[in-house]
Amino acid sequence: MQSEKFVEAHGGKRSDLSIFGQESNPTTWKLAMMNLAIRGIEANLGTLNADSFHHDLHKDLKADYILANPPFNVSDWGGDRLRDDARWKYGKPPVGNANYAWVQHIVHHLAPHGLAGFVLANGSMSSNQSGEGEIRRALVEADLVDCMIALPGQLFYTTPIPACLWFLTRSKASGKFRDRRGETLFIDARKVGHLIDRTRRDLADDETARIARTYHAWRGEPEAGRMPTCRGFARVPRGRRSRRTGSC
Repeated sequence: MQSEKFVEAHGGKRSDLSIFGQESNPTTWKLAMMNLAIRGIEANLGTLNADSFHHDLHKDLKADYILANPPFNVSDWGGDRLRDDARWKYGKPPVGNANYAWVQHIVHHLAPHGLAGFVLANGSMSSNQSGEGEIRRALVEADLVDCMIALPGQLFYTTPIPACLWFLTRSKASGKFRDRRGETLFIDARKVGHLIDRTRRDLADDETARIARTYHAWRGEPEAGRMPTCRGFARVPRGRRSRRTGSC
């Protein structure tokens, strides 16, 4: 729904979108199908609910944009039956945690100039057990990681643990935006937001806009303005190129 609103807000048409998706839970799958139908949005969510790892309904799909909120730290994803899967180009994900299986499933379906944005548990940025650190290193060395955003805890109803946002792209070369090859932007947003009750934190619109503006400016989007200098908020690690002008 948000993708449709975004396209229309930027002068596009609904017909500019081709939406594909998949869902394992049968009730959620039916709700998604109904939600799209009542809004007149054509989409391919498969002919049945299915597990993305064991029954990929879009095996040949290469998407321009991927949005995902996969479940965190899933231990019973059946990874022992997928040790030689073609999707594990950057390393075999641990059987006891599906986080890096999700990351590589998403990378596998990215088009040559595709961009992916998804949510994972904060631990995915630093975990080293069972080869996860090696997979993360391989992703960075392949120059796939565009931006990492650390978020505060208590943003979700289902878990209080902090999350992070991954933005991956297959092409950082100059084209629509500036040449970002060899660069990765890190944004530390762990202190943003405010508690709306004892267990839930919320981000105000201006806080969300600040995060988005920083990323867009770093990519070189003309309408985003200059890249802000935000000590303790946004940084490109030393040894990588960085433009750090402007103010928050």
